[in-house]
Amino acid sequence: MENGFGERLRALRQERGIGQVALAKELDVGKSIVSLWELGQCEPTLSKLVAIARYFGVSIDYLAGLED
Repeated sequence: MENGFGERLRALRQERGIGQVALAKELDVGKSIVSLWELGQCEPTLSKLVAIARYFGVSIDYLAGLED
């Protein structure tokens, strides 16, 4: 999926210079979960999606690829 959730998450994280471990700590998940999200091998729960959107100051629609 072009410009999917995983790609957007990775881009947001890299734009802010945040490593996977640091993001995982902020979201209270394991580093491997962040990696799996970015690779598109699993998706976050709704509560984690909300936490990601709040952390990066973006909408859930943006994360889902529904808006630019």
